[in-house]
Amino acid sequence: MATTNTSFFDKEDMSKYCVTFPPRVNSVGIFINEKNDKFYVMDYALPRLELEILLIFVFGQAFHFILRRAETPIFVSHMIAGLIVGEVMSLMIPNNDGTNMMKSSEDNTIVMGSMAAFGYSFYMFLNGVKMNLSLIKKAGATSIIGGVLTVIIPLLILVCFNTFNVLRCHSSQSFFVASTYCLTSFPVIADLLRHLKIINTELGRLALSTAIVGDLLSLFLFIVNALIKIGLAVRNPLEDLASEIIIVASFIFVVVLVFRPAVYWIVRNTPVGRPVKEIYVYFVILTLMATTFLTKEFGQFLLFGPFVLGLVIPNGPPLGSALEEKLEPMISGMFLPLFVASTTTRIMPLRLGNLDTSDIDELLKKELVFLAMFASKFVVSAGFSLYNKMPKYDALALACIMSTKGIVELGWYGFLSDGKLMEFNLYMLLVFLIMGIAILVPILVRILYNPKRKYASYQKMSIMNSILNSELSIVACIHVPNNVNAIVNLLDVASPSKDSPISINVLHLVKLSAQSSPIFITHQLDRQALSSNQNSYSGNVILSFKQFEQNHYDGVSLNVFTAISPDDMMDEDICTLALDKHASFIIIPFHRRWYINGSIESDDHTIMALNWSVFERAPCSVGVLVDRGHIRRPTSTKSTENILMVFLGGVDDREALTFANRMAQDSRVKLTVLYIHTSTHNYVENLRSWERLLDFEVLKSVKDNVHVDYVEKEVNDGHVTATMLREMVNDYQLVIVGRRFGVDCPQTSGLKEWSEFPELGILGDLLASRDLYSMSSVLIVQQQIISENMR
Repeated sequence: MATTNTSFFDKEDMSKYCVTFPPRVNSVGIFINEKNDKFYVMDYALPRLELEILLIFVFGQAFHFILRRAETPIFVSHMIAGLIVGEVMSLMIPNNDGTNMMKSSEDNTIVMGSMAAFGYSFYMFLNGVKMNLSLIKKAGATSIIGGVLTVIIPLLILVCFNTFNVLRCHSSQSFFVASTYCLTSFPVIADLLRHLKIINTELGRLALSTAIVGDLLSLFLFIVNALIKIGLAVRNPLEDLASEIIIVASFIFVVVLVFRPAVYWIVRNTPVGRPVKEIYVYFVILTLMATTFLTKEFGQFLLFGPFVLGLVIPNGPPLGSALEEKLEPMISGMFLPLFVASTTTRIMPLRLGNLDTSDIDELLKKELVFLAMFASKFVVSAGFSLYNKMPKYDALALACIMSTKGIVELGWYGFLSDGKLMEFNLYMLLVFLIMGIAILVPILVRILYNPKRKYASYQKMSIMNSILNSELSIVACIHVPNNVNAIVNLLDVASPSKDSPISINVLHLVKLSAQSSPIFITHQLDRQALSSNQNSYSGNVILSFKQFEQNHYDGVSLNVFTAISPDDMMDEDICTLALDKHASFIIIPFHRRWYINGSIESDDHTIMALNWSVFERAPCSVGVLVDRGHIRRPTSTKSTENILMVFLGGVDDREALTFANRMAQDSRVKLTVLYIHTSTHNYVENLRSWERLLDFEVLKSVKDNVHVDYVEKEVNDGHVTATMLREMVNDYQLVIVGRRFGVDCPQTSGLKEWSEFPELGILGDLLASRDLYSMSSVLIVQQQIISENMR
């Protein structure tokens, strides 16, 4: 097919355009040439687009592999990939005379730009869905004032710079730049907090509540600026401004009064615990695409419609989580990296040397202006936090978080540059500033803020150090309904009574889904609302433990909490609650669950990683409950609960024995203590005499207790220990052992090499293993670890 080049002029801006007819989209192949055609394969739009996408992902993942060690967000790697791909693509497209030059393609630009805009609009929609507007109601005066100040003061500073003509551009451009650079972006801050795994810390919650106030104020300012800009750009400003206001108001009216009731009807008509119907999900997606189209057709900013539409959709299950499940992998995995890379492919850093001296001087002045705005945002946030008596390092970390920039700002600057509302040199400067800030801020926050620091305690919070017959404070964690009966039965066997009371703080852990903000619910603060809403997150959990409290009204005090947070950050909620409640013991479920016949029901490696984290940072003692469904409190004086405590020695075993002794206070609980010792000379000599003295002191109290069976066994090999326990454990409903992590001794020699669950310690792993063919439940106990690294 013959190919012709046609040129024409745009009468408005007198620019000359060259277009190839017909457009070259699909190549015929690398080794096949068309007749009389000398075009290179990269002259075709589709191969060029495919190669560009491939290079973006290859370079992006390669740089992220290097930069992630410095806590750098992945979008920075995609920005760097875009810079490289822009240069690589320009060198791979030769001119007809054999020289290499940048050959832009109308088709390629349209396709790549459309994919990027599509991904960004869906990204903003999902962030609107995830945004929890109830945070505004819960935000205190500190968050509201801080959110307003961090937006208004940088805006005023830039307006002052513009008044003195420092930016040297039209006032509308300055106003737009101000409204974008001064904004506080909630999605960017939420992504940063999630990346640093501090989103559910005290600092993270404060940053989120402050950010949502600043974000909504920024959105309002941007809409006002856009309306004013459009109104002043036409011949009849008042009429057009009025029409623009009517269009925006009509859109908001339809979304709030028509679309919002429709999605709430969908939520109400979806049975509890059931997924929303697919047709409803597709209805929302089609509405989103129509909204994007109409927003553009009516001359509004592209992202205004999708973001507002997302705000009215209730976050969380069933609809919000269904939308996230459908869209998140595609957006974050495919379209968003392409969008981020597309914002930098146009820069081509090798051509920055073509800037003349005047351009460089102007860029330096503008850079100083924006650095001054960044500094003002930082100083305002830090100063206001210090004024409210926040620790200085936390205040500086919060200021860094509130001053960060990211994907949202990249999108705003890209659209402003495409719309000729921002000079390209200024766009280029802002992109590099975003890259620098995104690299620097995570490093500074990690240096300034260590959430583990608050767990450093000089006070020993353990069962052994609690006062005898005083109230024992316990945090009991629940993941799934099956955990409820296991925890209740264990606490039941712990013999709560008036003389030996227990304070139970139940924490129901729920995975954060389709929400940006973690939620921590204290159910005692709203009992009336709870009783009227049985479909709440923790309704069944509360009812079960309330029944347990009523059965032990004189020995149990109950508090119930729900923590909705990312599954890899739940340890923060657990440890913070234990610290606030001065708990001596945390009980967490094992990640593997069994059926009543002993076969494996499920394995959850997320819970396994969570248990590791709790062991490492808990401010008190920790117990992992391996439940096989056979723990039962005796229902009569004739029935008994047989419990075995295996004692080898050390702090963890002494802690476990102390908890077992508490159970033995009930005459219907039959406790057997098995002391496994060794006669190996070297081991006995190397064992510290003080540790041996403490072990003997604890065992002495057991020997003197007529209600406890005390058994001693001399063992010098791990194989003998395993054989002995295999023969004994099925006679007991519950086996209690110390974790003894990292402790080697002759009694367990040779067992470590076969360990399947190293987080449980050697004996705990042996008793939890499927190879033991045991039907007994196991409680693995670790005494509080006071780490010098946390201080």
